[in-house]
Amino acid sequence: MLQNIREKFTGWIAIAILALIAVTFVFVGGASFTLIGDNYAAKVDGVEIGLGQFEAAYQDQVQQNPTLVTMGADVRAQVRRQILEQLIQQRVIDNYLVEAGYQMSDEYVTAMIQRVPDFQVDGEFDMDTYLQLLAMNGYEPAAYERAQRVTLRRQQLQRAIGGSALVTPAAYRRYLNLAAEQRIVSLAEIDPATVADQINITEDMVTGYYDTNPTLFQVPESADVEYVEVRLADVASSIEVTEEELLEYYELNQDMYEQDEQRQARHILILFNDDEDAAEAKANDLLARVNAGESFEDLARENSDDGGTSEQGGDLGILTQTQLPGALGDAIFDMNEGDVSGPVKTDFGFHVVRLDSILERGPLPLDQVRAALINDIQSEKGEQLFRDLEGDLSDALFDAPDIRALAEAVGVEIKTAAGFTRNGGEPFGASARVIEAIFDDTVLSGSQLSEIVEIEDGHSAVFAVTQHNLAARQPLDDVRQEVESAIRNQQAEALMAAKADEMLAALEGGTEFAAAAEQIGATAGGEPVLMNRGAQENDQFVSVAVFTALKPTQDAPTRGSTRNGVGGYTVYSVQAVLPGRPEAIPLEQRDAGKAQLTDQTGFGDFVAFVQQLREDAEIIINDDVIAANETF
Repeated sequence: MLQNIREKFTGWIAIAILALIAVTFVFVGGASFTLIGDNYAAKVDGVEIGLGQFEAAYQDQVQQNPTLVTMGADVRAQVRRQILEQLIQQRVIDNYLVEAGYQMSDEYVTAMIQRVPDFQVDGEFDMDTYLQLLAMNGYEPAAYERAQRVTLRRQQLQRAIGGSALVTPAAYRRYLNLAAEQRIVSLAEIDPATVADQINITEDMVTGYYDTNPTLFQVPESADVEYVEVRLADVASSIEVTEEELLEYYELNQDMYEQDEQRQARHILILFNDDEDAAEAKANDLLARVNAGESFEDLARENSDDGGTSEQGGDLGILTQTQLPGALGDAIFDMNEGDVSGPVKTDFGFHVVRLDSILERGPLPLDQVRAALINDIQSEKGEQLFRDLEGDLSDALFDAPDIRALAEAVGVEIKTAAGFTRNGGEPFGASARVIEAIFDDTVLSGSQLSEIVEIEDGHSAVFAVTQHNLAARQPLDDVRQEVESAIRNQQAEALMAAKADEMLAALEGGTEFAAAAEQIGATAGGEPVLMNRGAQENDQFVSVAVFTALKPTQDAPTRGSTRNGVGGYTVYSVQAVLPGRPEAIPLEQRDAGKAQLTDQTGFGDFVAFVQQLREDAEIIINDDVIAANETF
């Protein structure tokens, strides 16, 4: 089986079966960095990580995150280093697997492939479906099988290490005690408003802050551009469609506008409530009254328990059978026009049903699909006209000396965009293709037009830079308010921290908590509060400080201060610690929590194992490759 699959199989659904191990760690030591200029990205114990493999991984990241091309060289270098680090980790794992003799049988790989739901029809592996999916995504079969074998071996190692993890009952109880821990604490908040009148900002402070922070208040590099564009949507909307064309297209494409058979019916619903027999008897009585000549609509208004249709005389509207599954739908679509039937039992109750009309299966009326038909005709005609116009743009670009000559040759207007940065801008957003075209050195200098940029399917443009604005620092007068705000925040923080220290000193001197808070103008709650570790309603800054503070002794609480989440300071006094009570947690939750903690412990063991493998390996990294924007 695998031999047959091997001839037809590769790549994208690797994700559907097994994700490659791709955990990024922070390692120290074990690598030497040199400027080599060789045709590999790195060597791990003599095994090369090729440039092609590295660049493919990098380009994959670029495709997933197009804004990478807009980042500075230092950011791209950092991303490239992280990608190479991931490949190194995978290589040390693979080297270990070879040395340890880990094997993966053809039968096991085949079984894993056959379990992929995307490859199955009615729960069974289907070769035609499988081949079709691969062909649609353009992958080579042999490469896929190799990738799955490698991935399975890596996961086998991870399971072997992670599966040996053990969390003892005593350790888990300590974990639960800690996770459910509560602390009794008094809190006092120092608001920025309490120190506002003590803030003093001078001109010397403003100029000093501005001068000592040269990297702040920067205006990014930008370009003002002129451009011409061609859009399929614009071309299509300008096409006139005659009534004759519309009728001809409708006749030729009626199968595209087929509607299923539809039926319009009414019903009277009697709910079961607590007495199914009584409900059925009432439904039978209503059926008899309809058959005796009473108005179905009036009986529905007076008796139906379906509040959504009773006021309309029980009208269910026009429905297809797929919109009305189950016994009620079966009954309605088995009736003749004008028939009354019932009682029909469903999950809700008993229905008395009348079929009012049948709309046979067939093409929708022209008037109902007119707008869609016109749009289809315009799209079909517009596609060729757009390609012709795009070709005219390409031909004219060859000879056009500037954007105006190009616009005139093609017969389109010139548009403008100002302040377009390496992070993008309106009206093109963060389009990587537009950014790359505008910030090409020759285009940026204004010496030539860009190539035709296909922004998206059916939308292309050519750009000319009219003004290149280098990154520059904003004048002090333009950012004075921001500078003063920064200084004000610095002073407020220092003043609040000083008040917090003053209150802590008073507490150490024996002053009551509320009185010490009042002395500095802080707001203290009444009674101490009970804080739960990890509770979402806690101020997270305060929660971290309180639950990382040392436990209080019998004679003295633990006190401290911290910035809080609302821009102020909080002084806290931890008076008691209440351990969690594992027995209060339902057994099912405790078991699930233990399994999760065991998994986390096992993964930590695996991370540590890979880290050790890396530290023990002889690794040579080609720094030239890291620094390069592109290798090829």
